[in-house]
Amino acid sequence: MRILVISAHPDDEVLGPGGSILARAAAGDDVTILLACCGTNLRYGREEADRLRATSEKVAGLLGARRVMFGDLPDQGLDTMTLTDVARRIEQTIAEVDPATIWTHHWGDINRDHRVLSEAVMVAARPYAAPGVKSIACFETPSSTEWGPPAGLQPFHPQRFTDISAMLDRKLDAFAQYTTEVRPWPHPRSPEALQARARYWGSVSGLEAAEAFAIVRETC
Repeated sequence: MRILVISAHPDDEVLGPGGSILARAAAGDDVTILLACCGTNLRYGREEADRLRATSEKVAGLLGARRVMFGDLPDQGLDTMTLTDVARRIEQTIAEVDPATIWTHHWGDINRDHRVLSEAVMVAARPYAAPGVKSIACFETPSSTEWGPPAGLQPFHPQRFTDISAMLDRKLDAFAQYTTEVRPWPHPRSPEALQARARYWGSVSGLEAAEAFAIVRETC
């Protein structure tokens, strides 16, 4: 099965579905990661942006992904673009990868890049535009998704849980490569918090550790 993971920023692909990427790659699935916002960068200079790309390539290898692709969309600037323009970039990637499954950000995330990207994926992957896409699921992004509901956004209500019990340590090791993004406890992006979140979703689903997904569309 070909899976396309569409994330906004370097580190989102690990924070959300990193353990699931590891699990599906180990099972033989073909996983491609798109990091969409790697164009104009409001947070980092060119040198740091290049370093992040190199780190992302290393992380993709650690996760077992077949490849990582980089978009040219502006970091923290998707709301300056039309939805059509963002969706067009996603459509190009879907056409190239031809995935059966797409994982992307949850639509209720407080990060505007995440929300715009999620909506653009729904536009780009609508059934008549991308008939090969049979499943779309949204992952949470710690330090963004859980802070959405107080702003009046749709809360994250997952229906699917992936067992990452055997993958949790490797997920944490992969995230640790993003040294500028790791935070001390009790920040949601601290190793302790990421482990606690995986254990929480595991307790919800009867597993040792899990990642959670909200299902948008599933064609059987």
